[in-house]
Amino acid sequence: MIAACSSGSDGGGGSDSAVTVNGSEPQNPLIPTNTNENGGGRIVDRLFAGLKSYDAEGKSTNEVAESIDTTDNLNYDIKIKPDWTFTDGTPVTAKSFVDAWNYGALSSNAQLQGSFFEPILGYDEVSVENPSAQTMSGLKVVSDNEFTVQLKAPTIDFETRLAFTPFYPLPEAAFADMKAFGENPIGNGPYKFASDGAWQHNVRLDLVPNTDYEGNRVPKNDGLGIVFYSSLDTAYADLQGDNLDVLDTIPSSALPTYEQDLGDRAINAPTAQNQTVAIPLRLAHFGGEEGVLRRQAISMAVNRDQITEQIFQGTREPLKDFTASSLPGYDSSIPGNDVLSYNQEKAKQLWAKADAIAPWSGQFAIAYNSDGGHQEWIDAVTNSIRNTLGIDAIGAPQPTFAQIRTQITDRTITTAFRTGWQGDYPSLLEFLEPIFVTGAGANDTDYANPEFDAALRAAEAATDVDESYKLTNEAQEMLLRDLPVIPMWDYISAAGHSTAVSDAAITWNGLPDYENITKG
Repeated sequence: MIAACSSGSDGGGGSDSAVTVNGSEPQNPLIPTNTNENGGGRIVDRLFAGLKSYDAEGKSTNEVAESIDTTDNLNYDIKIKPDWTFTDGTPVTAKSFVDAWNYGALSSNAQLQGSFFEPILGYDEVSVENPSAQTMSGLKVVSDNEFTVQLKAPTIDFETRLAFTPFYPLPEAAFADMKAFGENPIGNGPYKFASDGAWQHNVRLDLVPNTDYEGNRVPKNDGLGIVFYSSLDTAYADLQGDNLDVLDTIPSSALPTYEQDLGDRAINAPTAQNQTVAIPLRLAHFGGEEGVLRRQAISMAVNRDQITEQIFQGTREPLKDFTASSLPGYDSSIPGNDVLSYNQEKAKQLWAKADAIAPWSGQFAIAYNSDGGHQEWIDAVTNSIRNTLGIDAIGAPQPTFAQIRTQITDRTITTAFRTGWQGDYPSLLEFLEPIFVTGAGANDTDYANPEFDAALRAAEAATDVDESYKLTNEAQEMLLRDLPVIPMWDYISAAGHSTAVSDAAITWNGLPDYENITKG
């Protein structure tokens, strides 16, 4: 899921007994199939329960599902547990899943997570600009508590995906007015809105436990107050003053001292999330062979080792691929990854080759959201590029994460921009398919490479997990050549909690283990 950090206002409001945590203003109404960024995702995952759920280590187990059976990773028979209900009292049925997935896949609904249904038979007919069908032929409701799924080809991680956001069910009420539903969602998860209108836009959102929920993630607290901060520095000051209970991202200004400041309340652990710089291929000088040369030059002009040590105090590790080093199957030695190493002379040579195709003109700007604590590293990256290549490279701040994501989604942004990915399930494929497959929902640069698409399909179709890892990393060799985004670093989580809470762990993908945070 596209990574944020923080956004919006500066605290205030909510119940004293609730655990307060930092968040960011969601880009869109809280509809599972249209939520592909961190601010909305962390909320939607509290409000809904899927067929499976992930624990703090990323392991998936059945939740709403009674059983998920397959013999070939192609045909699935899914039975759901009886007596699950949404918070409006209506039952969660097989149809609740099938209708939600069909809604997400249908092109006329323009859902950002629609591409996750691509493996299902019939997706191709519903996802095109002028769909020839309204529902996917691979989904069949057998009874209230059973449905079947037929895929187009074997997909090794399909069952693991079923705990992920776009695969949640929806109640009948959602389809009457989906936008209005997204402002006051009716879910089946561990939490629900504290009241109608609990989402105070750009300020905070308050959740209370769903007392009818009996799944794997029963809350151990009285609720969550998700505060949308305009500054991580403000959030950190609130954490130190016990006015914020959990902060999942320590600002770079506090990294040299946070462990001393917080003592045993400091949290750090490797997490599956990364940071990249994306350059839309439609921008002048960044299409075709010229664009490949310029992206390679810019990548080799960035001194990642120096930036991660001096700014992040070792809480980031320079990337060696497009995923994260904590994922199973990660390989730090993929051929071609020297393009991610600092090499001033090679960078200058590549830039000169690009100039021979078309002389450079203009400014190279990297847009970023000011509310996420990114200015310091963006300034360091642009300084490194400017000093190496001799071009005018600058940071271009935007006020909030939601605002910059809207420009990116609408294709109105006219510069490069910072982005990143926070794992939704522990899979190398999940860090690649949503971002780099042609037409995928988070393919912000509009990269299209049929050879890469086919290579990922082969990795998905592998029957052996080690063979899948091997094929996935071979596919990454193409990305290292084309650099549809420029990898920067992955994360060693730096977080902290107040004196008022305990058991404030950070999960495998860098988010708080919300349900298990206890207060008092």
